[in-house]
Amino acid sequence: MIKGKRILITGGNGFLGRHLVAKIKEMQPKSIRISDIDKYDLRNYKDCVRATRGMDIVIHLAAKVGGIGFNKDYPADLFDDNILMGTFMMKAARINKVKKYLAMGTICAYPKFTPVPFKEENLWNGYPEETNAPYGLAKKMQLVQAQAYRDQFGFNSIFLLPVNLYGPGDNFNPKSSHVIPALIRKFIEAKKNNDREVVVWGTGKPSREFLYVEDAADAIIMAVEKYEKPDPVNLGAGFEIKIKDLAILIKKLTDYKGKIVWDKTKPDGQPRRMLDVSKAKNEFGFVAKTSFEKGLKNTIDWYTK
Repeated sequence: MIKGKRILITGGNGFLGRHLVAKIKEMQPKSIRISDIDKYDLRNYKDCVRATRGMDIVIHLAAKVGGIGFNKDYPADLFDDNILMGTFMMKAARINKVKKYLAMGTICAYPKFTPVPFKEENLWNGYPEETNAPYGLAKKMQLVQAQAYRDQFGFNSIFLLPVNLYGPGDNFNPKSSHVIPALIRKFIEAKKNNDREVVVWGTGKPSREFLYVEDAADAIIMAVEKYEKPDPVNLGAGFEIKIKDLAILIKKLTDYKGKIVWDKTKPDGQPRRMLDVSKAKNEFGFVAKTSFEKGLKNTIDWYTK
């Protein structure tokens, strides 16, 4: 499916995109186009038409994303940017007769109180957690669009639902980072400054699931090559860890000796998150390979270097 094809990867210079581009280059595509923000504003339909023209495969990774604080501060930006990019990209790809289109969703699209593990058939059984809802619903509309285009035009579009990713090259900006890079940065800086304590948002009680970025890139390639159905597919590692335990583990791996203080005035976000990952295994053979502690060590090593 990839060898000899012309491939567009939106967000190809981003965290996941860089890992995916490196892997696809090894598979001998005819060409890879990356929709760099300097050349293509994907919130503009005409730029999306230019970006998709002449392409065989489009992998749409580009998104405006952030952690709980970022979602709380910029809900309108997150909704506007993501729904415009998703809608315009898929429409432009269809108009330009792209042969296969992969859209990346988000675990934030699931209802706030989804039974654990989250199954794809539960996706519409309620409203998302409030701080994530504008982002999650904007991304979720790609699934509606993909299924509508498949039904009306026979457009070959698939939709994946990944958990939060982590790994080397992650976003460590404290204003917009997710929980793993945010905690790594906090503990390393506290150790460097000899701080006696690290303050972490919330109660520590919620759980999360995380997928190593290299595994996510492998999953995308496998889905592009093997998956052809309209139904959404979860991408995860099949485990959950409480934020409290995550903080303790990162504290240990960064060799920080101070104490953790929980700021319970800050939001926790969704109570629990863990995906049922059986469909990805059954449909295109994906199983995450990287152990969580190994992935964390790799991420910490990358950041400290």
